[in-house]
Amino acid sequence: MERLLNIHIEKLAEGVYLATSDELQGLVAQGRTVAETLEIAT
Repeated sequence: MERLLNIHIEKLAEGVYLATSDELQGLVAQGRTVAETLEIAT
């Protein structure tokens, strides 16, 4: 099953990216690049 989610990505002061979603409680992913962060989130 596939789902479409809105994912919010922000760059933290530490230089890493953090992904969260209001639509999927508990989704938190952190990576060194946006691409890596999205890969971890999915």
